[in-house]
Amino acid sequence: MGKITGFLEFDRKIEEYAPVEERVKNYKEFTLPLKENELKDQGARCMDCGIPFCHSGCPLGNLIPDFNDAVYRGKWEKAAKILHSTNNFPEFTGRLCPAPCEEACVLGINEDPVSIENIEKNIVETAFTKGWITAEPPTKRTGKSIAVIGSGPAGLAAAQQLNRAGHLVTVFERDEKVGGLLRYGIPDFKMEKHVIDRRLEVLEAEGIVFKTGINVGVDVTADELKNEFDALVLSGGATIRRGLPTKGSDLKGVVQAMDFLKQNNKRVDGVKDLGEEIKATGKDVIVIGGGDTGSDCIGTSIRHGALSVTNFEIMGKATLERPQDQPWPFWPMRLRTSSSHKEGAERFFSISTKEFIGDKDGNLTGLITAEVEWIHKPGERPNLKEVPGTEKQWKCELALLALGFTGSETTIADQLGLEMDPRTNVKASIDNYMTNVPGVFVAGDQRRGQSLIVWAISEGRQAAHHVDAYLMGSSNLPLKGDGDLPRV
Repeated sequence: MGKITGFLEFDRKIEEYAPVEERVKNYKEFTLPLKENELKDQGARCMDCGIPFCHSGCPLGNLIPDFNDAVYRGKWEKAAKILHSTNNFPEFTGRLCPAPCEEACVLGINEDPVSIENIEKNIVETAFTKGWITAEPPTKRTGKSIAVIGSGPAGLAAAQQLNRAGHLVTVFERDEKVGGLLRYGIPDFKMEKHVIDRRLEVLEAEGIVFKTGINVGVDVTADELKNEFDALVLSGGATIRRGLPTKGSDLKGVVQAMDFLKQNNKRVDGVKDLGEEIKATGKDVIVIGGGDTGSDCIGTSIRHGALSVTNFEIMGKATLERPQDQPWPFWPMRLRTSSSHKEGAERFFSISTKEFIGDKDGNLTGLITAEVEWIHKPGERPNLKEVPGTEKQWKCELALLALGFTGSETTIADQLGLEMDPRTNVKASIDNYMTNVPGVFVAGDQRRGQSLIVWAISEGRQAAHHVDAYLMGSSNLPLKGDGDLPRV
């Protein structure tokens, strides 16, 4: 590393946020970029640790010390080549990934870890600004055709990798635009959608064909695609939302978080025909679920002009420090406070919703909760117990259910005769991502269940290697940690 003592000289620094009163007036990204010399200092904090545990912490196997060193030396184009060698879309992960690499950083044992995610984001933004990211279509075509079903990060990664191998790739998306949850689940204040569009321009110029507004399984059968293409890659995500089997959950005003977020993203995009409007304006909003989706609902509700925003989490309040049973370099379940939480939401932990209350017209007016505690016994699963005498009634006109997903939709699997696992994910061989039907592969949340964007990209890349090997007998596409040809 260029700056051997950098980790002793420089403190961790990341992008600051625009003031709350300014940023909640719109849906634009609100981070304030660091100066180039500040980013070089952050790259210098990478400590030449000998065994870079950040590699294993990252599902993509990003070559983190290498691009950190390039940033420290001011070699931004080299840094971009290194970064893109393992990650097709660092502009997505640099904004949205929870950065397991940083939790595995050796410096993080007793100091603040290297600000890897922020460095990653600035590398790719510099590359786009400088014009280094351009289309590189393959020089030869194999004549093999592949259908990728689903255009989220797993599908896009698989498509680009397979296109690089020379195959003819068509991506099918049932929504109006490409991107999956990147476009319709992530609020613009976390990632503006021009970030997706500029990358799509590159993918299209490389020869990938996108067909939107086509619901595979309905508009065209999966069997028809299987007969038309040499291989299929299923990357439709885990889209079955978890409900709350509670009295009154059918009241008007009890809404799935993804319905709320998707409609608002379309609204921000200028779509006029949104169907029945779901807005938080002037309402007491309660978001049930303490994960990233719940956080996104909080930020969106505040921008709507909600009267109040409250967040419920059934789990106990985590500690700020690592739990003792989750030592470095493992991912710790510590308390995480998002930018949306800081915009005006009140958070409650160890709380369970018992009943939704409505008026005579079926409109939600409130809900009843109780405090809970988790009983831990050796060798047994934790048991949830209600605390007597803790019932409370809350005023609420909009309850947003951000409870995660239970698995993938089964229409395509049923048409193809695919085997499913107990969580209704498509079952596939861990060795080659192929299902029980030859030529049909699966990647991302549809295979592994709800997970991180960085895992989705990794899965898409891994699946692409195995599809290529299936079609051609062998593959030069990289697997995790192998790197790729030096492309920007």
